[in-house]
Amino acid sequence: MVQERTVDAAVIGAGQAGLSAAYYLQRRGLVPGPGFVVLDANEGPGGAWRHRWDSLTLGSVHGIHDLPRSALGTPDPLEPASSVVTRYYGSYEAEFGLQVQRPVRVLKVFNPEGTGLLRIDTGSGPWHARAVINATGTWDKPHWPRYPGQEEFRGTQLHTHDFRSAADFAGRRVLVVGGGTSAVQFLLQLREAGAHTVWSTRRPPEFTAAPFDTQWGRSVEHRVSERTRAGLPR
Repeated sequence: MVQERTVDAAVIGAGQAGLSAAYYLQRRGLVPGPGFVVLDANEGPGGAWRHRWDSLTLGSVHGIHDLPRSALGTPDPLEPASSVVTRYYGSYEAEFGLQVQRPVRVLKVFNPEGTGLLRIDTGSGPWHARAVINATGTWDKPHWPRYPGQEEFRGTQLHTHDFRSAADFAGRRVLVVGGGTSAVQFLLQLREAGAHTVWSTRRPPEFTAAPFDTQWGRSVEHRVSERTRAGLPR
């Protein structure tokens, strides 16, 4: 018989958003276990960061935001970001006793009539909760635009999600699509690995000498949000 468990709140995902939510649930008086549960599909801590490629070092990412009441500190900028964040998140889970349940893959969340509770179906049995916090992010379902002729192209097609090493493309012609930081990092790594690159962006890239700080980041996020809410392209 499958055990059915009931909690006040269920958090789906143990990345930055999920761990932050769990911290504040605990601060509000809910106890990990009987009060709330964190369900995570990964084999261990780190969220989406644990899947990033090794050449993405801590010094080459935009930055890692501190979790509540626990600063990341100043790790070696040459260490892979995946290792740094996995260690940081794992320590955080232990420090606050969050009791993350993993690997648990959530299959469905719905509201059965007459129960007053949400039902969370997982690969290891159902849960019931008064509230559900979805902190799954976008890593497992990345946006992959459609292009004419995509189905007929017989070469390799790869999303950032699946990138592992630039050495895999040595001596090959590679088209990098996108104007963000990841695209620039790929171009530099691919060239160093001996690939021949072409870069495609929607509009000419704009390089700036403005300080790369938190205020700049907030300004960018604000502009993106304004355009999205207005139904305009980001």
